[in-house]
Amino acid sequence: MLRGLYHVARNSRGSLPVYSDVRNAGSRYLVTIRNVDGTVSDLVKELQTTLLRDTGARVQAVRNRHVVIQGGMCKNDVVEWLASKGF
Repeated sequence: MLRGLYHVARNSRGSLPVYSDVRNAGSRYLVTIRNVDGTVSDLVKELQTTLLRDTGARVQAVRNRHVVIQGGMCKNDVVEWLASKGF
């Protein structure tokens, strides 16, 4: 079931597929949302305009199924935001 134009399905353990990654000796933080169904660009736009509007984080779609957020330690915020949207 799609909510809007995209859907983020939970993984086999019932968790949202949001993962964090630290690179370059701790100077680069990435948050990845995996396995997005539907229009990924709509999720990117909504993240930029609502949750990440004042943070300066960069959001981009990767391979039409994943979203990568660069520039912030915001994994918990993304999980809470997705949960509040009903995913």
